[in-house]
Amino acid sequence: MAPMPDPHDVPGLSTTWLRVFLEVARHGSFTVAARTLGWTQSAVSRQISSLEAALGGAPLFDRLPRGVRLTEAGRVLVPHAETVVERLHGAGRELAALREAAGGRLRFGAFATADAALVPRAIAAFRTRRPGVRLSREEGLTPALLDRLSAGHLDLAIVSTTGRAPLEAHALHHLLDESLYVAVPTGHPLAAESSVRLPQLADADWISGSARPEGTLLDAALRHGFRPRVAHVVAEWTAKQGYVAAGLGVTLVPALAAESVRPDVVLLPVRDEEAPARAVYAATVRGRALTPATAAFLGALREAAARIPV
Repeated sequence: MAPMPDPHDVPGLSTTWLRVFLEVARHGSFTVAARTLGWTQSAVSRQISSLEAALGGAPLFDRLPRGVRLTEAGRVLVPHAETVVERLHGAGRELAALREAAGGRLRFGAFATADAALVPRAIAAFRTRRPGVRLSREEGLTPALLDRLSAGHLDLAIVSTTGRAPLEAHALHHLLDESLYVAVPTGHPLAAESSVRLPQLADADWISGSARPEGTLLDAALRHGFRPRVAHVVAEWTAKQGYVAAGLGVTLVPALAAESVRPDVVLLPVRDEEAPARAVYAATVRGRALTPATAAFLGALREAAARIPV
């Protein structure tokens, strides 16, 4: 006597059978399903026959003169087949996302002072978690970085509200609001103060990356009613410190760069109740979903930003 089948046994079903079954059910035709799948009609018919046999032999389709129609057994099977196929597709998508996060590339840009602490800390954390991702970095001013982002040359840009760029055209991920400092030489009359207001330095010589204060950190001086006298135009940050240390002028320092100031320069916090702190964002393309690598790097940036004394 043959052993009784275990009612809890699960039939061994091929996912290919289920895909073919759903295509036939969708189109009501072996011929159309075969054309959609790029198979022959006989191959589709064999797959359906194999599925019916695995499920106990009950027909899943009534064969009609023109096309086919689901039987009661076929109608019962449809939602289960859809669930299985969708779950497998979902697993494939998640695995592909893991592969993309583990490998691939990430192109990002940052303005200069973000490179003092924020960017290197984020890169170090990101490389530990995603060692297979190829990172490429550009440095530039916020307007140029946003242009590169819009043109598809960058996946992410670290930008600030300095520069009067049209930030609202992009998806902005807030990182921090940073305060400003004035860097003065150690022998400056204000060097012993705990903080200063910018009008106290209205007659000072200033060192700036541009001859015009508009669109730079020195915009803050314009809001206080005086136009700073730019005595030296110096783009590179460490060179600005050298000019300050030599007594050739003062300069504004954002919080992002405060940790890297040389010891013969004094940083004085700026009291500026009337104006907001400079905001720093990670910008991405609006309407475009973040890749796993971009999302992971954004997380690393946020962690690094939380350690910046703002």
